[in-house]
Amino acid sequence: MEYRQLGRSGLRVSTLTLGTMTFGTEATASMLGHVDEAGVRRQVDIALDAGVNLIDTANMYSLGASETLVGKAIKGRRDQVLISTKVRFPMADGPNDQGLSRQHILEQIESSLSRLGTDHVDIYHVHEWDGLTPTEEYLQTLNVLVESGKVRYLGVSNFAGWQVMKALATSDAHNWQRFVSNQIYYSLEARDAEYELIPVSVDQGLGVMAWAPLAGGLLTGKYRRDQQPSEGRQITDWSEPPVRNPEKLWDTVDLLIKVADGHGASPAQTALAYLMAKTGVTTLVIGARREEQLVDNLGAADLVLSADEIDALDVASAPDIIYPHWHQRAASRERFNAADQVLHGPKRPN
Repeated sequence: MEYRQLGRSGLRVSTLTLGTMTFGTEATASMLGHVDEAGVRRQVDIALDAGVNLIDTANMYSLGASETLVGKAIKGRRDQVLISTKVRFPMADGPNDQGLSRQHILEQIESSLSRLGTDHVDIYHVHEWDGLTPTEEYLQTLNVLVESGKVRYLGVSNFAGWQVMKALATSDAHNWQRFVSNQIYYSLEARDAEYELIPVSVDQGLGVMAWAPLAGGLLTGKYRRDQQPSEGRQITDWSEPPVRNPEKLWDTVDLLIKVADGHGASPAQTALAYLMAKTGVTTLVIGARREEQLVDNLGAADLVLSADEIDALDVASAPDIIYPHWHQRAASRERFNAADQVLHGPKRPN
């Protein structure tokens, strides 16, 4: 297992992170399947034995049950693993039971620590943008949590590029702790993050944690053009992530399987290896319903794709070049830096 620096921090994390959205039995995980306490313990054992040193959860996963199960599974070995959790989404029906207000954050960090059975969280992510809470309010609250020792590092998830930059600028202006992690949706199925989110992460020193790197199972090889899967969701059922261009997806999957076959690897391993080779990516959050899925995914840590294979997958899955990016590509390419090259790298179609 490789370990990479998480943004501009001293923290080193494994290139694969154990995701926990399938842990528990409550409604928020129903579409992904349920992993009970015994299954959670086995998954944690498998991941740690493979060299994974980061487990990612959230207060709202299975309405807190995911955190509770993680806490039980790591009891007695807390020093062997880093814990990431999140705050933002509703945990009850009251008017202040969601969002990034000082009230909600302070309440939820205590609840998360209690469920996890620990005195600190290693990475605390704000899980979603909250346009109603002043930026200074939630960032100052997060800074207090770091100073108190209840949180070690801060992260952001599911923000737009301008929202990330606003938060970073505000933190810098007040000399508060800034985000070191940006947890985003990124996969071969949809590379929208290359427009703004990965470039801002590269430019500003945020480590990228990619969630749903297999696009909810679409990149496992189970779903093929004009073939009905024996189990799982239908292509029309996907809303997160949405599939906007099915033909492009199938072209990508066809190539993915061809590349995988050349390595004697699974399509899932190949899709993960592709992302691990992309600029700015620090770690991939992999979740599984079954142990064999987790074991297969962990095998991606040892798979290295050639530059030609990465370029071919780049072309097959390339995002459309929207404004102002097409204009910058035409007028400014000779002045591009590393952040610009995330979207405008070699062998991109015009």
